[in-house]
Amino acid sequence: MRRDDVIVRKDKIVYLPLDKISPNRAQPRRRFNTEELQELALSIRENGVLQPVTVRLVNREYVLVAGERRLRASHIAGLREIPCLVIEVDDKKSASLALLENLQRADLSFFEEAEGMANLMRICGYTQEDVAKKLGKSQSAVSNKLRLLKLGKEIILRISDAGLCERHARALLRLNTREERIAALNYIIENELNVYKTDEYIDFLLSGKNNKRREVRRERQRYVIKDVRLFYNTVDRAVDTMRRSGIRADVAKDEDDVCVNVNIKIFK
Repeated sequence: MRRDDVIVRKDKIVYLPLDKISPNRAQPRRRFNTEELQELALSIRENGVLQPVTVRLVNREYVLVAGERRLRASHIAGLREIPCLVIEVDDKKSASLALLENLQRADLSFFEEAEGMANLMRICGYTQEDVAKKLGKSQSAVSNKLRLLKLGKEIILRISDAGLCERHARALLRLNTREERIAALNYIIENELNVYKTDEYIDFLLSGKNNKRREVRRERQRYVIKDVRLFYNTVDRAVDTMRRSGIRADVAKDEDDVCVNVNIKIFK
């Protein structure tokens, strides 16, 4: 690729060897579409890299700030060097730029987007409101996206590998425990449930749990009734013992909607 000679200066376009650029650890994207990278590599072979990647100099080493896909595609295209914009930013600003650039793209997975938002808050100290403003989203949209991370790494990985969508993930969030979610996810994957069927299945599981709760309450009520009857029997036996001993005693029970009144009279 022909180019004019350039001077390596901050805030200027320079050409750097690909093997001299280290990746950005704050990169939110975990999976790169191989087919799309190949297409981009073909375009780069034909037209060159039209938009420079952004790098910064850290301890005499160039570290990528933004442009991971272009860098990877350039490797595939067989380039030895790539146009770079060298900027001077600290770790926090570098992470912020990398995360924001990727989050503003449409091809991040919903889990990568959630992780990117969480990293913005963790690394840059942003609030949910800050993230919403920077991304042009509502705070509730950011909050809902972040909730997906509550599923945990194991379930997130399985959902991604199975190619399930965000609504599948949201349906699983309705279950309370990790064990319930894993069992439900296994069933969803094995039976290839679509979103509608998944919602129906989760509704079924939750209705079963509600029925169990009602049954537990009924059992408790039965135990209470049994306990009260035991108390009645104890009172009756005590009064009967007094009578056999020559003591005149009477017992009267009066029950209403609120309570049961037990009145024991012992005559002198």
